[in-house]
Amino acid sequence: MTQSMRGKTVLVTGATNGIGWVTARGLARVGARVVIVGRNPGKTARVAAEIGAADTLIADLSELAQVRRAAAEFRERVGRLDVLVNNAGAFYSRRQETREGIELTWALNHLAPFLLTGELLPLLRQSEDARVVTVASAAHRFGRIRFDDPEFRHGYGGWAAYNQSKLANILFTRELARREPGVKSNSVHPGLVRSGFGHNNGGAVSLLWRLFERFGTTPEAGAKTSILLASDPALKVSGHYFNTGREIRPAPHALDDGAAQRLWTLSEAYVGDTGAPWGVRGE
Repeated sequence: MTQSMRGKTVLVTGATNGIGWVTARGLARVGARVVIVGRNPGKTARVAAEIGAADTLIADLSELAQVRRAAAEFRERVGRLDVLVNNAGAFYSRRQETREGIELTWALNHLAPFLLTGELLPLLRQSEDARVVTVASAAHRFGRIRFDDPEFRHGYGGWAAYNQSKLANILFTRELARREPGVKSNSVHPGLVRSGFGHNNGGAVSLLWRLFERFGTTPEAGAKTSILLASDPALKVSGHYFNTGREIRPAPHALDDGAAQRLWTLSEAYVGDTGAPWGVRGE
């Protein structure tokens, strides 16, 4: 059940197209003060006007320095946060690295939401009903965390890297719920959505995604669960996984709390000690 979110401030990443766009629009329509993150200033401003967003942040979230800068701008300009929707993500058929030298899938799909959430935790802790919604995928069922080589420096595969990142999203969600009992942290599988996802790869890979999308659902349907988790006043659970508006069990290896803690430690090593103020709650 979605109710009025007047008085609530929401930050949505990956909001300039697809399910992120619909999620941001839906939350703005029920009264939330919505801030969106985008890479292209012109497109981001246009989308903000279309959906009624209150403010924008310009950042390439695959770069940790830009994640930190965006979070700092948000703290300074907005100063309040009730709901963070970690929606941004992508699939890359060939191995690429960011300007900081980190494999792109790992950087954007996992490290970015990990760091952004940590940077904004002080604001979330001040909210009476703080929520973090992280968009994962059923692809997590085929993933495993390569703790010895998370960046696939050896034997890269686009699907393997993507599946790992989506498993990481769910493990992160669970560990965040354990460490931060005052924040409702849940993950969601949006389904196969006709959103243009995967078209960035070009060639045969892009064509294959277009064929897959013929069997997909609309962005509106894909965003419905994210909107629900962000706004439903009856939501009480944390650390859970949802699909089509209801809670479901993820794959058994996504429930491995030992792996979740190990992933957290690995992620902290990547972001360094200058960012996330994780604290020791729940320890």
